[in-house]
Amino acid sequence: MKKIEAIIKPFKLDEVKDALHEIGLMGITVTEAKGFGRQKGHTELYRGAEYIVDFLPKVKLEIVCADDMVDRAVETIVAAARTGRIGDGKIFIMPVEDVIRIRTGERGEDAV
Repeated sequence: MKKIEAIIKPFKLDEVKDALHEIGLMGITVTEAKGFGRQKGHTELYRGAEYIVDFLPKVKLEIVCADDMVDRAVETIVAAARTGRIGDGKIFIMPVEDVIRIRTGERGEDAV
């Protein structure tokens, strides 16, 4: 099993969620996040004062899936989240040793 963490633009969340649902991935954890990469933030004007917004709003998706679904899930996320502009995000893939469903005690892929 693998854990996929994807950092995407917030307005792309519904598109990505729907696309993942279409390929059969149901369990997704979503967290609001702030960060920056090459974008490095931007300057805004508020009540006449200029200030720098260093951390831009992002959304972090966490998905655990079987090894054979990883490539398909990543391709789906990339296709749905891409705008072609800077700040589209990143995807990280990590191995998962085990998963336990608390309610039933199921382990491994059955618990996902």
